[in-house]
Amino acid sequence: MADWLYKKRCNSIDEMTNLSLKIRSRLSELFVLEKEAPIFSQTSVDGTKKYLFEVGDNRYVESVYIPDKDRATLCISSQKGCKMGCKFCVTGKQGFKGNLTAQQILNQVFSIPESLSLTNIVYMGMGEPFDNFPAVLKSIQVLTSDWGVAMSPRRITVSTVGIMPVVNDFMEKTECHLAVSLHAPFGDKRSEIMPMQKPYPHTELIRMLKKYDWSGQRRLSFEYIVFKDFNDDEQSMKKLVYLLQHLRCRVNLIRFHASEGVPLEGVDMKKMIEIRDYLTSQGIITTIRASRGEDIMAACGLLAGKNTENSEQ
Repeated sequence: MADWLYKKRCNSIDEMTNLSLKIRSRLSELFVLEKEAPIFSQTSVDGTKKYLFEVGDNRYVESVYIPDKDRATLCISSQKGCKMGCKFCVTGKQGFKGNLTAQQILNQVFSIPESLSLTNIVYMGMGEPFDNFPAVLKSIQVLTSDWGVAMSPRRITVSTVGIMPVVNDFMEKTECHLAVSLHAPFGDKRSEIMPMQKPYPHTELIRMLKKYDWSGQRRLSFEYIVFKDFNDDEQSMKKLVYLLQHLRCRVNLIRFHASEGVPLEGVDMKKMIEIRDYLTSQGIITTIRASRGEDIMAACGLLAGKNTENSEQ
């Protein structure tokens, strides 16, 4: 049955032809596959595609397909809305509407036309994955187990604002990459834009992460949205270097995508390159994340899970 579900990607129990008709009939009485196609999709000028899924109670989530040369990445959601309240994130402004089940998370992977061509999956869509970790873990087990999709865990990255009680479970029960949303090196600054700084201080989180072995293929990265006159100054960069010293990791610099009601501004590419080059000179592997899908509100921090009749089919 697992072979039919996760490798052959059957659409009904009747397709499981190596099971007897009697067993298939009984299974159909007890179970449904619940593979539901997205209700809308939009395509960006850069080829990025955003999919909208209905997840019950007139609620919606979005996932984003990002093709790039020999890579095909799907950014998936784990919650309806989000509790974290990060001030720069459109998803956070929607409030929290509920957790997705493991099936609803996996449905985003299995039901899109590009499903079989995916090379990478990132849990960076709507919601905080560590706030719904039991369902996220189940979905990862299906994706990475030999009896499931058998995808390498090194092809999967899970993002978190840093919910510390879950970090150990994640490290012990998966082999996936970890991405931490940092966005400010000083506690007071981070508190201004990320309320979860108070219960889970970033300094304690980083100290905890330094206890793990990152010398192998497993990757630790820190997401850093660059805000003009907020976290882009020399003092901030020096503090960031100090925090991450003796920790094998990388920093992903992200351009801020302006949204209504957010009193923050982004910086130009010249400043992004300047920051990247400084951090690199200090021994920290640093990249500038390419912005994709901004014209269809599919870029980082812009997913809102809104149902719009004007979306392209």
